[in-house]
Amino acid sequence: MLTHVDEKGVKMVDISNKRDIGRTCIAKGYIKLKPSTIEAISKKEIIKGDVLTTAQVAAIMAVKNTSNIIPMCHPLPISSVNVEFKLHRESIEAQIIVKTTYKTGIEMEALTGVSTALLTIWDMVKAIEKDKNGQYPHTEIYGIKVLSKIKES
Repeated sequence: MLTHVDEKGVKMVDISNKRDIGRTCIAKGYIKLKPSTIEAISKKEIIKGDVLTTAQVAAIMAVKNTSNIIPMCHPLPISSVNVEFKLHRESIEAQIIVKTTYKTGIEMEALTGVSTALLTIWDMVKAIEKDKNGQYPHTEIYGIKVLSKIKES
């Protein structure tokens, strides 16, 4: 059964008349963890495996699948994804650079990649981040933002 959607209904933006151009987006975010968790990650002592490598792979997969999870995102041809981490005393910074040559921006892909990297880190270390009540008083994802959006002319 078809239902009627008026002019104010859900629509994807029409980009058919736009030309393909090079686009790059850099995004970053952080996860706050206990210093002992950061140390265990750096020594590769986490029972689930190599946290940062797993988070890199998860971020790349998320970038490539953004249009499958965010309803109004256009599927984009991804040219490049680079994911890097910086370990601080009580946090890990994730930064991602995503590139495409297409008709629309790539910032949602970059933000999805950063978010997924941070969520993956949380998943991999949750056993040692939990307190005795099963809560996460020290764990927090924060500061997810676009640092730069570049559009070639």
